[in-house]
Amino acid sequence: MNLKVLDHDRDALARALAESVAADLAAAVAARGAASLVVSGGSTPRPLFAVLSGLALPWEKVTITLADERWVPVDDDASNEALVRRRLLTGAAAGARFVGLKNEAATPEAGRDACEAALAAVPRPFDVVVLGMGGDGHTASLFPGAAQLAEGLATEALCLPMRPPAAPHPRMSLSLRALLDSRRLVVHVTGDDKWQVYRAALADGPVEDLPIRAVLRGGHPDLGVWWAP
Repeated sequence: MNLKVLDHDRDALARALAESVAADLAAAVAARGAASLVVSGGSTPRPLFAVLSGLALPWEKVTITLADERWVPVDDDASNEALVRRRLLTGAAAGARFVGLKNEAATPEAGRDACEAALAAVPRPFDVVVLGMGGDGHTASLFPGAAQLAEGLATEALCLPMRPPAAPHPRMSLSLRALLDSRRLVVHVTGDDKWQVYRAALADGPVEDLPIRAVLRGGHPDLGVWWAP
């Protein structure tokens, strides 16, 4: 596992990560004619999106999807799709293809099959997956205490509904299997509090307490943790 630390400069971290991700996507297009990128929501990736969206790439050959999504309208402020459309799918990156996880079903349970079918059309292994991490150790929407967590860690499916006990909104999340089915896997975190969570996740303890452990222990051949205070 590679650890990239940029002390006291989140913007520098975002730029370095964006340039690194862009290089991987360009290499994928050159090698296979297409590339796929999985991103996360929240505040942490916003500087990353700002840089990445302006980089010159054959974006029309790149497919972007999400690690997880809240089951809210896609124009809702809580929607990860709304964030990606506003912050990433602009400028040079406006030509990328986007596959969202939210569909017209009333619940994520009812929408699971359609979401699975949409994800099946995204080239895999994913070329790059960029994950975040919550202060409770969740990643994607694999939350501690969720009744669906065990399924999310074990299922062969690409996605599953999640209902976190301590976070708003039902969700759709990529499964651990789907996240690990990637050529490159990045955990992008900022802040001292999350650094302490990451350090705790490296210690012995149940995956169920800190689900990010499932990613860190998953044996991925190209896993990197990128952090700035």
